[in-house]
Amino acid sequence: MRSPSPHQFHRLAALPWAELRVSQQSPHCYRLHMHAEYSLGIVDQGQTLFQHADGCELLTAGSVVLIEPGIWHACNPAQVTHWSYRMLYINADWLHAQMGVAGLRFPQRTTHATDTHHLLHALCRQLETGHASASASTAPHASDWTAQLLHLLTQPAIAEPLATAPPTRQPETAAVQHALEQWHQHPDTAPSVQTLAQTQGMSASRFIRHFKTATGVTPGAYRLNLRLNGARRLLAQGTPLAEAAHAMGFADQSHLQRAFKSHHALTPGRYAQGLASPAPASL
Repeated sequence: MRSPSPHQFHRLAALPWAELRVSQQSPHCYRLHMHAEYSLGIVDQGQTLFQHADGCELLTAGSVVLIEPGIWHACNPAQVTHWSYRMLYINADWLHAQMGVAGLRFPQRTTHATDTHHLLHALCRQLETGHASASASTAPHASDWTAQLLHLLTQPAIAEPLATAPPTRQPETAAVQHALEQWHQHPDTAPSVQTLAQTQGMSASRFIRHFKTATGVTPGAYRLNLRLNGARRLLAQGTPLAEAAHAMGFADQSHLQRAFKSHHALTPGRYAQGLASPAPASL
């Protein structure tokens, strides 16, 4: 019999643009990574060091974290200990359409404000309890849940709307820009680091140095993160594991399993299993 995982994912058919991760008494640390979604998190127990481009902050029980898409970050407990947290992921395109904006910027990536914590807790709790119930009548009403989310994100202290797409960090060289364009457009089949370096007249080692200077991570870590995000999106849509692995350019199903578990602290099978949801609530 499988032992229960400390990590659970919740996704409702009524709210396909939202996904909730609940990790309880987890010993896991997370290397630098980024998400395609907006990430809103709560630390429930313990503490962790939150690393991001603007510095490093200590998070404790009650802390709320706010992360825009494409922001590289990592969370590692200050000591070898267990911690519990919830992370709500919101589809960026859907959110922008709901708010009529091109993007959002979080002036602060962390807050300890009690009202913010209560609002985010309520959103997470509705997803969690709705997922656990087999009755559609107990699932959150999509319009009500969306209104609560927008109430949170329209507070000036929390988020600033952007009329144009947020600026991206521009690479220092054309070679890095070319690599980013190739990998974002085709994360499954884009050329290797060696091939990209050769096409730009650079050695692989020189290309890697330039890439890390521009992005903060190695080319291998960047590309793997894109492919894992793509695989996770496919799994959430019900794509079988083997098909998701092939679609995102992994050597085989086992390759995806190892990488997914290393980044998310659970196997892709466990992740997909946790996404089964009750029938959608009426809109």
